[in-house]
Amino acid sequence: MTISVSRVTPALGAVVDGVNLAEEQPQQSIGRLAELLVEHQILFFHWQPLTPRQQCRFAAYFGELHIHPIYPVLPELPEIMVIDTHKDFPPDNDNWHTDVTFSPTPPLAGILAAKQLPSVGGDTLWSSNLAAYDALSAPLKRQLEGLTAEHSVVKSFPASRWGSDPAFKERYERAVAKHPPVTHPVVRTHPVSGRKSLFVNDGFTTRIHELGIRESDALLAFLFAHAARPEFTLRWHWSVDDVAFWDNRITQHYAVADYLPERRVMHRATVIGDRPF
Repeated sequence: MTISVSRVTPALGAVVDGVNLAEEQPQQSIGRLAELLVEHQILFFHWQPLTPRQQCRFAAYFGELHIHPIYPVLPELPEIMVIDTHKDFPPDNDNWHTDVTFSPTPPLAGILAAKQLPSVGGDTLWSSNLAAYDALSAPLKRQLEGLTAEHSVVKSFPASRWGSDPAFKERYERAVAKHPPVTHPVVRTHPVSGRKSLFVNDGFTTRIHELGIRESDALLAFLFAHAARPEFTLRWHWSVDDVAFWDNRITQHYAVADYLPERRVMHRATVIGDRPF
């Protein structure tokens, strides 16, 4: 098997050819893909018609799988989160976020498969927290060292939507009770590469503990906007059966909600990560 790689942008992203994700992968391929993930932060694969079980099998090569506490999942395979958005279930992931940072051990990676797409629209953007950190001035980097931030599940999953819907109310209340706010460093170190990156996101980060509320709000607003600068990002135009595999530890993403009233269906498998440091 020959794996070929084509970069998408200078900041992040690569298209990988020569791998059939539906097949069992030899250890050599798993190791190579893990290396490419660290190098490029997100990998894209075309023409990969995965079944849910095949998607789970591929994701499990990289670690234990996460079951989302709120979002819909496949009843027969809860490790697959179903993002089925349409006019009666509008999207709520149209913001910059790093997945599940409300957990003490946020995901290592996400594997997203496109199952049904609108006739136009529905792209996803990714941003490199590595590139965003590297572009900061030395004085600001020194200021950020040692700061910690709170991440809360209710910021992206407010009770006004999830807690008031009878279909989700009980599950939502259990999830909020089980996931109190957690603290992570504002700057984390990648456990493989050793590189530093920002680790705050508009989806879940609520405040910086060591600052007053006005200072915290101002600094977070700057960091959120800074990470979304175009030179740190890519925009992916999906085709059915595309698969994206991203390093959740050092990226953010934004699902563009420009396709309603049409429908968009995605399946996500999520690999549990480690405690940020």
